Amino acid sequence: MPGEYHALALVDVAVAALLLLINLGLSIGLKLGLARPLLVAGLRMTVQLLLVGLILEWVFALQSPLPVLGIALLMATLAGVTAAGRSHRRFAGIYWDSLISVLGAALVVTGVALAGIVKVTPWYDPQYLIPMLGMVLGNTLNGISLGLDRFTGTLYERSALIESRLALGATRWEAARTEIREALRTALLPTINSMLVMGVVSLPGMMTGQILAGAAPADAVRYQIAIVFMIASAAALGSLGAILLAYRRLFNRRHQFLKFLLDGDEP
Repeated sequence: MPGEYHALALVDVAVAALLLLINLGLSIGLKLGLARPLLVAGLRMTVQLLLVGLILEWVFALQSPLPVLGIALLMATLAGVTAAGRSHRRFAGIYWDSLISVLGAALVVTGVALAGIVKVTPWYDPQYLIPMLGMVLGNTLNGISLGLDRFTGTLYERSALIESRLALGATRWEAARTEIREALRTALLPTINSMLVMGVVSLPGMMTGQILAGAAPADAVRYQIAIVFMIASAAALGSLGAILLAYRRLFNRRHQFLKFLLDGDEP
């Protein structure tokens, strides 16, 4: 039988925050210069999560799909903007491409999960939609940011090679195919590596949270497996979409590489 759920009081969270003293001690002792960023990050994270907790209590009480979908759209928009912003070389339209890719992947994967796996009623039940969407968006964001950064970076670094391929008669797809594959591989490797050690080296957050909340381990494991497959497929769809949209912007229909779109955009 599952054990009793133990809620944490604010004083318990404060005790947990004392563990950050280890990081601060290392930073100060080794002169890493990370003490201030650590304190700012810890404070910001705490405030953000406390606010999210209050907002989710309100969201979970909603019975109408429109506010829930509005919050989901806001989450997806922030994920798309953040993913594009992490790329060192940006071009006109990268934010739209990232947003479209995030929305498309999240819509497909989360929709299939809610309708065909969890079979929740109503389908917009925020208790299921918001957490599942959040996990999908977070991992899709990482995949897109890694893929776009690798794709634009390698295109810029290999511009002479790519232009040579085009000059020798290669189509735009033939000229960029290797870079597209490398970028997609880079985007998906973190997810694959995480799956390889899951349950052996690490216990996933959702599974741990459900067990701590009193769910039976077998039930928590089944949910976690489903979530991981969702995350993997969403990361693949979102990353592929963003890379292909970037490819279409950086290579025109006359099979020319528009390198100038990447010039001067490195922050």
